[in-house]
Amino acid sequence: MHKESKIYAVLKGSFLTEDNAQKNWVFIIFLAMLALVMIAISHSVDKKVQEISVLNKKNKELRSAFVANRSELMNLKMESSITKTLAIKGLKPPTSPPYKIKVVIN
Repeated sequence: MHKESKIYAVLKGSFLTEDNAQKNWVFIIFLAMLALVMIAISHSVDKKVQEISVLNKKNKELRSAFVANRSELMNLKMESSITKTLAIKGLKPPTSPPYKIKVVIN
């Protein structure tokens, strides 16, 4: 019967109005503060996760743009594409091999 009276006292709320209820209130306020801190940290973590997701998406886009630009640059640096571009401007590749020019200073 003693357990039932404790449960009844908790449900009735008499543990908060007794003479030594101050420590109960302090503990309840402490638990409420912990709950508020936990909620604030949870919101902060959710915000960071969303930021990370956005940054990962931007990173993937920039990486694909980098790969596309690098492959385009490789194609532009090929001798055949340079020859085609210069042929449009009227320049042809040389038919004779290059030779050294020696400068003699007296």
